[in-house]
Amino acid sequence: MITNVSLVSVWVRDLDESLAFYTDVLGFEARDDIQLGPDFRWVTVGHPGQPELQVHLTTPSRPLSDDLIAAMQRAQAEGGLPGIGVNVDDCQKTYEELSARGVEFLQPPTQRPYGVEALMRDNSGNWMVLVEPREYTPEDFEGQDLS
Repeated sequence: MITNVSLVSVWVRDLDESLAFYTDVLGFEARDDIQLGPDFRWVTVGHPGQPELQVHLTTPSRPLSDDLIAAMQRAQAEGGLPGIGVNVDDCQKTYEELSARGVEFLQPPTQRPYGVEALMRDNSGNWMVLVEPREYTPEDFEGQDLS
């Protein structure tokens, strides 16, 4: 049976730049950086407090079709790909720290029924959500416009 999620992939434009962003700006640790043949590099990062989960940084490339690669590159250029969500202890403080490091935010910290949320982009344009979670019930969402 499945015991946990161990790997998620994030599509990036440049592996070296994204590796630097995720480690130097966001504070993740580098995990794997392995050249697997002439055209494929396996790069993973992870949060130091979550050793069981790796974030696989990958570029749109073979074995994907040329049409799919082109479509994904267009979506990256438009900043339209989803990334990952991360929990934070203090959303406002994290927002201020990452803003000072040049991170682009689409939404400042905002109160939501499930906690405080901010929406940012990584250096490849992927959306990332920061959440300072709080306990909630389904009733907390009644009458809420979360658009």
